Amino acid sequence: MTRKALVVRGGWEGHHPVEATELFVPFLRENGFEVRVEDDPQVYADSRTMGETDLVLQSVTMSSITAEALRGLREAVVAGMGLAGWHGGIADSYRASSDYLQLVGGQFATHPSKDPEHVRGGETDNYLDYTVEITDLGRRHEITAGIDDFRLTTEQYWVLHDDLNDVLATTTHPVQSYHPWHRPLTSPAVWTRDWGAGRVFVSTAGHSLDVLQDPNVRTIIERGMLWAARAR
Repeated sequence: MTRKALVVRGGWEGHHPVEATELFVPFLRENGFEVRVEDDPQVYADSRTMGETDLVLQSVTMSSITAEALRGLREAVVAGMGLAGWHGGIADSYRASSDYLQLVGGQFATHPSKDPEHVRGGETDNYLDYTVEITDLGRRHEITAGIDDFRLTTEQYWVLHDDLNDVLATTTHPVQSYHPWHRPLTSPAVWTRDWGAGRVFVSTAGHSLDVLQDPNVRTIIERGMLWAARAR
Protein backbone atom coordinates (compact mmCIF):
# COMPACT_ATOMS: atom_id res chain seq x y z
CA MET A 1 0.00 0.00 0.00
CA THR A 2 1.37 3.41 -0.97
CA ARG A 3 1.86 5.66 2.01
CA LYS A 4 1.11 9.37 1.85
CA ALA A 5 3.33 12.24 2.99
CA LEU A 6 2.08 15.79 3.39
CA VAL A 7 4.74 18.51 3.16
CA VAL A 8 3.58 21.74 4.79
CA ARG A 9 5.92 24.67 4.32
CA GLY A 10 5.91 28.43 4.74
CA GLY A 11 6.38 31.05 7.42
CA TRP A 12 9.64 32.98 7.71
CA GLU A 13 11.56 32.80 4.44
CA GLY A 14 14.97 32.92 6.12
CA HIS A 15 14.82 29.15 6.60
CA HIS A 16 14.16 28.58 2.88
CA PRO A 17 11.11 26.35 3.43
CA VAL A 18 10.62 25.56 -0.26
CA GLU A 19 14.22 24.78 -1.13
CA ALA A 20 14.81 22.94 2.15
CA THR A 21 11.84 20.61 1.83
CA GLU A 22 12.60 19.98 -1.85
CA LEU A 23 15.85 18.36 -0.71
CA PHE A 24 13.82 15.56 0.91
CA VAL A 25 10.84 15.12 -1.42
CA PRO A 26 12.79 12.79 -3.76
CA PHE A 27 13.83 10.64 -0.79
CA LEU A 28 10.22 10.27 0.29
CA ARG A 29 9.13 9.28 -3.20
CA GLU A 30 11.99 6.81 -3.50
CA ASN A 31 10.76 5.22 -0.29
CA GLY A 32 7.26 4.70 -1.61
CA PHE A 33 5.45 7.82 -0.46
CA GLU A 34 2.95 9.75 -2.52
CA VAL A 35 3.86 13.37 -1.73
CA ARG A 36 1.46 16.29 -1.49
CA VAL A 37 2.77 19.82 -0.88
CA GLU A 38 0.82 22.63 0.80
CA ASP A 39 1.87 26.17 1.70
CA ASP A 40 -0.63 26.72 4.52
CA PRO A 41 -1.12 24.72 7.74
CA GLN A 42 -4.86 25.17 7.36
CA VAL A 43 -4.78 21.86 5.49
CA TYR A 44 -4.55 20.24 8.93
CA ALA A 45 -8.22 21.11 9.43
CA ASP A 46 -9.21 18.78 6.57
CA SER A 47 -10.06 15.59 8.45
CA ARG A 48 -10.20 13.45 5.33
CA THR A 49 -6.73 14.51 4.19
CA MET A 50 -5.27 14.03 7.64
CA GLY A 51 -6.88 10.63 8.03
CA GLU A 52 -5.19 9.48 4.83
CA THR A 53 -1.78 10.98 5.69
CA ASP A 54 0.97 8.83 7.16
CA LEU A 55 3.59 11.53 7.64
CA VAL A 56 3.59 15.31 7.89
CA LEU A 57 6.91 16.94 7.09
CA GLN A 58 6.56 20.49 8.37
CA SER A 59 8.77 23.50 7.66
CA VAL A 60 6.83 26.52 8.93
CA THR A 61 8.86 28.94 11.04
CA MET A 62 6.91 31.23 13.35
CA SER A 63 3.62 32.07 11.59
CA SER A 64 0.27 31.19 13.19
CA ILE A 65 -2.22 28.37 13.16
CA THR A 66 -5.99 28.33 13.61
CA ALA A 67 -7.65 26.39 16.39
CA GLU A 68 -9.28 24.11 13.80
CA ALA A 69 -5.99 23.34 12.08
CA LEU A 70 -4.17 22.66 15.32
CA ARG A 71 -6.93 20.37 16.52
CA GLY A 72 -6.73 18.48 13.24
CA LEU A 73 -2.95 18.08 13.55
CA ARG A 74 -3.10 16.89 17.14
CA GLU A 75 -5.93 14.45 16.46
CA ALA A 76 -4.09 13.02 13.46
CA VAL A 77 -0.92 12.39 15.45
CA VAL A 78 -2.88 10.79 18.29
CA ALA A 79 -4.51 8.51 15.70
CA GLY A 80 -1.14 7.32 14.39
CA MET A 81 0.15 9.86 11.87
CA GLY A 82 3.81 10.87 12.09
CA LEU A 83 5.10 14.45 12.40
CA ALA A 84 8.68 15.33 11.47
CA GLY A 85 10.78 18.39 10.86
CA TRP A 86 13.93 20.32 11.62
CA HIS A 87 15.09 23.57 13.16
CA GLY A 88 12.62 26.46 13.25
CA GLY A 89 10.27 24.72 10.85
CA ILE A 90 9.02 22.54 13.70
CA ALA A 91 10.67 23.79 16.91
CA ASP A 92 9.84 27.48 16.34
CA SER A 93 6.38 27.20 14.81
CA TYR A 94 3.17 28.84 16.06
CA ARG A 95 4.74 30.47 19.10
CA ALA A 96 1.37 31.58 20.48
CA SER A 97 0.02 28.02 20.70
CA SER A 98 0.79 26.15 23.91
CA ASP A 99 -1.06 23.09 22.59
CA TYR A 100 1.32 22.91 19.62
CA LEU A 101 4.34 23.23 21.91
CA GLN A 102 3.03 20.38 24.05
CA LEU A 103 2.63 18.19 20.97
CA VAL A 104 6.17 18.78 19.70
CA GLY A 105 7.84 18.71 23.10
CA GLY A 106 10.37 21.48 22.56
CA GLN A 107 10.45 25.18 21.77
CA PHE A 108 13.29 27.29 20.41
CA ALA A 109 14.40 29.82 23.03
CA THR A 110 17.51 31.35 21.46
CA HIS A 111 20.69 30.71 19.50
CA PRO A 112 23.58 32.35 21.35
CA SER A 113 25.81 34.72 19.46
CA LYS A 114 29.53 34.98 18.96
CA ASP A 115 31.76 37.16 21.10
CA PRO A 116 30.49 40.74 20.61
CA GLU A 117 33.91 41.66 19.26
CA HIS A 118 33.15 39.43 16.26
CA VAL A 119 29.53 40.46 15.73
CA ARG A 120 29.05 42.24 12.40
CA GLY A 121 25.29 42.58 12.17
CA GLY A 122 24.66 39.65 9.81
CA GLU A 123 23.25 36.16 9.91
CA THR A 124 26.59 34.60 10.71
CA ASP A 125 26.75 36.45 14.05
CA ASN A 126 24.94 33.41 15.45
CA TYR A 127 27.02 30.76 13.70
CA LEU A 128 29.01 28.82 16.26
CA ASP A 129 31.28 25.82 15.97
CA TYR A 130 29.71 23.19 18.22
CA THR A 131 29.39 19.46 18.74
CA VAL A 132 26.28 17.31 18.39
CA GLU A 133 26.73 14.50 20.90
CA ILE A 134 24.89 11.21 20.43
CA THR A 135 23.35 9.96 23.68
CA ASP A 136 23.50 6.38 24.94
CA LEU A 137 19.92 5.95 23.73
CA GLY A 138 20.87 7.49 20.40
CA ARG A 139 23.65 4.97 19.87
CA ARG A 140 21.03 2.22 20.04
CA HIS A 141 18.19 3.96 18.22
CA GLU A 142 17.55 3.25 14.53
CA ILE A 143 17.62 6.97 13.69
CA THR A 144 21.12 7.64 15.00
CA ALA A 145 22.76 4.22 15.31
CA GLY A 146 26.22 4.17 13.75
CA ILE A 147 26.56 7.96 13.77
CA ASP A 148 29.36 9.35 15.91
CA ASP A 149 29.45 12.75 17.59
CA PHE A 150 29.90 15.40 14.91
CA ARG A 151 30.63 19.10 14.60
CA LEU A 152 28.66 21.82 12.86
CA THR A 153 29.14 25.52 12.28
CA THR A 154 25.68 27.02 12.32
CA GLU A 155 23.04 28.20 14.80
CA GLN A 156 23.21 26.24 18.03
CA TYR A 157 19.66 25.93 19.31
CA TRP A 158 18.81 26.41 22.98
CA VAL A 159 15.52 24.52 23.45
CA LEU A 160 12.93 24.54 26.23
CA HIS A 161 11.68 20.96 26.58
CA ASP A 162 10.11 18.32 28.81
CA ASP A 163 10.88 14.81 30.01
CA LEU A 164 8.54 12.99 27.62
CA ASN A 165 11.10 13.34 24.85
CA ASP A 166 13.47 10.51 24.02
CA VAL A 167 16.65 12.46 23.39
CA LEU A 168 18.95 10.93 20.79
CA ALA A 169 21.53 13.74 20.65
CA THR A 170 22.41 16.83 22.67
CA THR A 171 24.54 19.93 22.41
CA THR A 172 26.06 21.94 25.25
CA HIS A 173 26.14 25.74 25.46
CA PRO A 174 29.32 26.72 27.30
CA VAL A 175 29.75 29.51 29.80
CA GLN A 176 31.16 32.64 28.17
CA SER A 177 32.04 35.95 29.82
CA TYR A 178 29.77 37.79 27.39
CA HIS A 179 26.66 35.66 28.14
CA PRO A 180 24.56 35.89 31.34
CA TRP A 181 24.33 32.20 32.32
CA HIS A 182 26.71 30.75 34.90
CA ARG A 183 26.98 27.06 34.13
CA PRO A 184 26.94 25.00 30.91
CA LEU A 185 23.51 24.18 29.54
CA THR A 186 22.88 20.93 27.69
CA SER A 187 20.01 21.10 25.22
CA PRO A 188 18.41 18.36 23.09
CA ALA A 189 19.55 18.43 19.47
CA VAL A 190 17.60 15.40 18.18
CA TRP A 191 14.59 13.88 19.85
CA THR A 192 11.59 11.64 19.32
CA ARG A 193 8.26 11.71 21.10
CA ASP A 194 5.45 9.19 21.30
CA TRP A 195 2.05 10.89 21.27
CA GLY A 196 -1.01 8.68 21.32
CA ALA A 197 -0.52 6.17 18.52
CA GLY A 198 1.69 8.63 16.61
CA ARG A 199 5.33 9.62 16.59
CA VAL A 200 7.12 12.98 16.48
CA PHE A 201 10.69 13.50 15.26
CA VAL A 202 12.70 16.73 15.63
CA SER A 203 16.22 17.73 14.59
CA THR A 204 17.30 21.19 15.72
CA ALA A 205 20.05 21.33 13.08
CA GLY A 206 18.83 22.56 9.72
CA HIS A 207 19.12 26.34 9.59
CA SER A 208 20.43 26.47 6.03
CA LEU A 209 20.66 24.26 2.98
CA ASP A 210 24.34 23.43 3.52
CA VAL A 211 23.58 22.16 7.03
CA LEU A 212 20.72 20.02 5.74
CA GLN A 213 23.15 18.49 3.24
CA ASP A 214 25.70 17.62 5.91
CA PRO A 215 25.88 13.80 5.69
CA ASN A 216 25.12 13.30 9.38
CA VAL A 217 22.25 15.77 9.49
CA ARG A 218 20.72 14.49 6.28
CA THR A 219 20.95 10.86 7.38
CA ILE A 220 19.33 11.65 10.72
CA ILE A 221 16.46 13.53 9.07
CA GLU A 222 15.87 10.85 6.46
CA ARG A 223 15.83 8.10 9.07
CA GLY A 224 13.70 10.28 11.34
CA MET A 225 11.00 10.72 8.72
CA LEU A 226 10.82 6.98 8.08
CA TRP A 227 10.73 6.26 11.80
CA ALA A 228 7.91 8.74 12.42
CA ALA A 229 5.68 7.68 9.52
CA ARG A 230 2.68 5.53 10.25
CA ALA A 231 3.26 1.87 9.47
CA ARG A 232 0.68 0.46 7.08
